[in-house]
Amino acid sequence: MDDMVKTAPQHSAGPSAKRHTLRTPSDLIDAGLATEADRATLEAVGERFTMAIPPAFRDLITHPDDPIARQVIPDSRELVTLPHEDADPIGDDALSPVPGIVHRYADRALLKPLLVCPLYCRFCFRREHVGPGGGLLSDAQLETALGWVRQHPDIREIILTGGDPLMLAPRRLKHIVQSLSGIPHIETIRIHSRVPVADPARMTEELLDAMETDRAMWLVVHANHASELTPQATKAIRAVLSRAIPVLSQSVLLRGVNDTVESLEALLRALIKARVKPYYLHHLDAAAGTGHFHVPVAEGQALLRQLRGRVTGLAWPTYVLDIPGGRGKVPIGPEYLDPASPGTVSTPDGEACSFT
Repeated sequence: MDDMVKTAPQHSAGPSAKRHTLRTPSDLIDAGLATEADRATLEAVGERFTMAIPPAFRDLITHPDDPIARQVIPDSRELVTLPHEDADPIGDDALSPVPGIVHRYADRALLKPLLVCPLYCRFCFRREHVGPGGGLLSDAQLETALGWVRQHPDIREIILTGGDPLMLAPRRLKHIVQSLSGIPHIETIRIHSRVPVADPARMTEELLDAMETDRAMWLVVHANHASELTPQATKAIRAVLSRAIPVLSQSVLLRGVNDTVESLEALLRALIKARVKPYYLHHLDAAAGTGHFHVPVAEGQALLRQLRGRVTGLAWPTYVLDIPGGRGKVPIGPEYLDPASPGTVSTPDGEACSFT
C-alpha cells in the first residue's frame, strides 16, 4: 500500500493543482483565514484530521466563520470527542467483505476506489480514514473488489464513493466504470462527489468521457450551502447533464451552515436552479469531533415543516438518519399523520384536519 500512497498524486492531480490549495496552518494564516495566535490549535487539529481547501472553495469564503469557512477550516472543538461519537459512526468497517467494498443493503454496494478528496469537510463521517495518505486501491485490490461484485448477482447498483471518485485520473475512472458496465447484473452506477462544487474546473471532457456507460449512470453532488452553486459549478453540472447523466444532491444539516429556514430554502432553490434534484438531507453522523455541527432531529423536523409549502416539491429532500452501527438509513420526518388519532393530519402550519 505504501507504493500506492506514493503514486496517489499522479491519479489525483487536476486543474486546481495549478493554483494553490490551502493545506497547512501557514497557508491559512497567509490567506487571512487565521491568525498567528491560531497556529497551535491548527497544528493540533491537523495532526489528527486532514485539511485541504481548493482555490474555487477558498474564493467563496468571505470571513473565517462564514458558512463555507465553517465547513473546511479546522476548529479547536474538533479535538473534543463526545461519548457517543465514533471513528466509524455508520459501521462501514464491519460491513466490508473485501477492501474497498461496503455491503449494507441487499441490492447495492459501495465501492471506494480511493480515500482522497478535493477538500476535507470538518464534519465528514469518514474523517478518520480520508486524506492524501489514503491513496488508492491497488490494481490487485480493485480486481478483488470487482470480483466480489461479479460473484454477487443480487447486487444491481454500485455506488462509487470514497474519498471522491472524481479525483481519480480519467483513465482509472474509465477502467472502473467499464469494468462495472461489463458485469451483467449491474444496472445502475452512482457516483458521489464534491468535485463539481469544490473544483469545477476538474470536470473536463476527458473526465466526462470516463463516466460514459450503457448502464444507468447517476451523479450525486454533495453541497451544503447555496453559495457553493457558483456559475462555474453550475456549468460543470450542466456538462454532466449534457451527457444524459441525471444529477441529484446530498446535504448534511449543519449548525452554522444551513440550520435556518432561510439558508436551507436558499440551498434547495439554488440546487433546483442548477437542475439538481435534492435527494437526501442527512442528520449529522456522530463522527469524532463533530459535535459543534449537531442539529437535534426535532429542530431539523421543525425546519422542514416550515419549508413545506414555501418551496416546490421538486426541491424537497428526504430527511434521513444513518442508524449508528451500520443498521441502515431511515427517513425521519417530519410526520403529518397523528398516530394517536387515526384520520387526523396536520397542515404545514400545524392545523389539525380530518380525512377519510
